[in-house]
Amino acid sequence: MTRGEAPDQHFPGPGLSEPDMDAPSRGWVECLLGGFTLETNWEIQPGQVHVLFGPSGAGKTTTLRAIAGLLRPRRGHIEIGGRVVFDATAGVWAPSHRRQVGYLTQQYHLFPHLTVAGNIAYGLPRRVRMGQTGRERVKELVQSLHLEGLEERRTWELSGGQQQRVALGRALAPDPRMLLLDEPFASLDAELRRSLRRELRSMLAASPIPVLLVTHDREEALAMGDSVQVMDAGKLIAQGTPLEVLGQPGRGRVARLVGVENLFRLKVVSRNSRDGTMVCVGDNMRLEVPLDQAESGTAADLEQDYEVSVAIRASDIILAAEEPRGSSARNRLHGVVTSVELRPPGYEVTLDCGRPLRCHITGASLAEMGIKPGLPLWAVFKASSCFLVDEA
Repeated sequence: MTRGEAPDQHFPGPGLSEPDMDAPSRGWVECLLGGFTLETNWEIQPGQVHVLFGPSGAGKTTTLRAIAGLLRPRRGHIEIGGRVVFDATAGVWAPSHRRQVGYLTQQYHLFPHLTVAGNIAYGLPRRVRMGQTGRERVKELVQSLHLEGLEERRTWELSGGQQQRVALGRALAPDPRMLLLDEPFASLDAELRRSLRRELRSMLAASPIPVLLVTHDREEALAMGDSVQVMDAGKLIAQGTPLEVLGQPGRGRVARLVGVENLFRLKVVSRNSRDGTMVCVGDNMRLEVPLDQAESGTAADLEQDYEVSVAIRASDIILAAEEPRGSSARNRLHGVVTSVELRPPGYEVTLDCGRPLRCHITGASLAEMGIKPGLPLWAVFKASSCFLVDEA
């Protein structure tokens, strides 16, 4: 400890102040791990699910570990339930077991020598675990997590979904003031993931605690999140509602991270202010896209051709054997199938339309249309399905 620096203030167990249930969990940290630097911040209201989205190595799990007290940031301030658990300047540091945080990792870390009830009870303080209060809390969680009849089973006798429920029950057992979820559905199959997401969302709706969910799955972020931050290389690069950030991201870097399949650099050749659209061309590709209001400046600017980056999601494209007639869709591109790849729950079909265009279809459509490499098809999509991204 350097001169003038305040000593660490550890929170005593019995005298620990009660958190404010209506207070948000918030903070900011700067962590240095080897050559990796993390700089992030958050504010999560009670009952809100906040998503940290990004690729592996972005710093998502490091953020959770800092909040949980499993690593000590170089600088920062962390509040959980209105109580300061870390402040680098003031020298405040609450150890992890006194932060009242529930933490669920993708490995679950269940104890094989304990039963379902024993694993859930392990999340409770030792003095509560063996008493009547502890047994009632375990019974309550067993019922809410649909684990009735499995209380005496060992973890190796459970399915993956049941193990996930037990791990969640253990995290929720001590009635935490914040819940940290680190890709909790990663090891489950797609259908089970969707089912458990619905159950967890319903349970969290009845439990007004802030939840921080880490994922790199766009579908999961859209289904679970009330708000989202996109992280890359230890920095936050976008934040907002899941639909606005992950649906039609406004920056090229974010679009690539969230998996926008089609991104083209095209030249604007005409504008239609009445319809709010403009025509962009390049490499035998002609697209009608929403007018970029930010670029509509002076008359001189509007007369000059300039390039924009246009993005289209593969799921927004319809494939047709013949050019549609009488359709309101403004974009119709003719191409030849170059590849068909499995992309659960469907397939990704790539057309050569002057540039590769990726489209998503169901297995039923693939079979019905007899789609295979070499087949000529039409790709059809609305102007509103296109969106512009900033490559700056």
